[in-house]
Amino acid sequence: MNEIFKKVEKILQEAKIEEYKKEAKLIILETSKQTIEEIIITSKVNNEEEILKKASLRAETKKPVQYILGCQDFMGDRYIVNENVLIPRDETEILVNCAYNLIKDKNEKIDILDIGTGSGCISCALAKKLINKNIEILAVDKSIEALEVAIENISKLDLIRKIIIRKSDLFSKIRDFEKFNLIISNPPYIPKSQKNNLQKELEFEPYDALFTDDEEGVEFYQKIINQAPAYLKKGGYLAFEVGINQYKSIISMFEEGFQDIEIIKDLAGIERVICAKLK
Repeated sequence: MNEIFKKVEKILQEAKIEEYKKEAKLIILETSKQTIEEIIITSKVNNEEEILKKASLRAETKKPVQYILGCQDFMGDRYIVNENVLIPRDETEILVNCAYNLIKDKNEKIDILDIGTGSGCISCALAKKLINKNIEILAVDKSIEALEVAIENISKLDLIRKIIIRKSDLFSKIRDFEKFNLIISNPPYIPKSQKNNLQKELEFEPYDALFTDDEEGVEFYQKIINQAPAYLKKGGYLAFEVGINQYKSIISMFEEGFQDIEIIKDLAGIERVICAKLK
């Protein structure tokens, strides 16, 4: 293997980066714009100085590699990311797949509301899975900076005709006549009291997209569940990604106005997604 791999792995390993081999490969391939095969065959790597600079930045600051490189892969596509949006995570794929299964068999026009869209990855992934359906997704966020990233990703993936962007704090700019088959959200769910117990990397992600003021981390679920019935079509669905051990509290919120509550676990056996149907 080319010497550059050893150098970058050493920098990251000494900084106690857990997945140092995976991240070294990511930094090298993304920055050199080469494949592993090209590097091995030619024994040359492009932009070596820049590669070492990025590796050192990751090691010294613990800034997530995705922000250093400006991208993250999610469900087969590459998304632009920066510190104005959360980094798309594997767990969110479960939410997208759950939502898809809820509405994939509908033959009429499908209207979807994505609350707190961030990078736009949920809206884009759903739009691609439903590409042959008559769909319209309204992706909202209260952060203009986040919406700018979402617009870039929507444009890059050629989904402008499927996804509309709007600045809105939860339902604040949703019009009374707008009704949806599905409302989907990965809202903030970490109590701010836990901030000092979290890994260093999370300090770089947008505070408002992570933390809540309540002790359980469920305030945004309550707000969305309370208001969602006014914006859901008859038999419409609400789907969330949830934090560890939050599902019981959220089930109790659903019990009055919703039915057919479903919980989906992630690969670690953690209750990660919850969805329900409007009564």
